[in-house]
Amino acid sequence: MTKLELFDPELQQVSAIFKAMAHPARLAILDYIAETGVCISGDISSGLPLGRTTVNQHLKELKEMGLIKGHISGKFVNYCLNPDVIRKYRQMIVKRLDKFSIVKNQEC
Repeated sequence: MTKLELFDPELQQVSAIFKAMAHPARLAILDYIAETGVCISGDISSGLPLGRTTVNQHLKELKEMGLIKGHISGKFVNYCLNPDVIRKYRQMIVKRLDKFSIVKNQEC
């Protein structure tokens, strides 16, 4: 058993979500996809200050987390946001942040 496995599965998942979104390049890619709808991975690298290899590495991580989905169209892969997963993750994140925002007469 790893130390990570000692924690509640929901905490593990929220942590993984935060980790996937912790890099500014991945956030920029998500923003780019959100603004353009569906796009081709080559378009992403031309629209951001990142090389194609770097973009592909970040796309892989975002896809593994389910934040985006892709389908092959000819020699390109079209990527789009995965709204069902994003809604699920949003609920988990909001729940966690709401828990943090409840302050009970704390003084620091």
